[in-house]
Amino acid sequence: MPKGVKGSQGKRYTDAQKRKILATAKRERLTGAQVRKRFGVSTLSFYRWRGPVRSDALKRRGPGRPARSGKVKIDSAAMRREVQAQLRKLLPQIIREEVEAALKG
Repeated sequence: MPKGVKGSQGKRYTDAQKRKILATAKRERLTGAQVRKRFGVSTLSFYRWRGPVRSDALKRRGPGRPARSGKVKIDSAAMRREVQAQLRKLLPQIIREEVEAALKG
């Protein structure tokens, strides 16, 4: 195999080694790139060992409560009525100003 080319098998880490690396990374708040540089662990392996990370908001949510989708439900009919009401207020003045400008120019 050419120099510098890895085989299909990378370095294997024991469970104890993984725990030690993960504990150090957590304690020192290391990024995947920092773990790779310091311990020689690929960033993919590090993140795979670490597992999914949940945000504090999701941790506080607790069991049985659905996650928010981030979407806000909008009452489109109410919004349409509000836009129409605002247009009814503004349109006469806009038309008046446009007609005056056209007559002057």
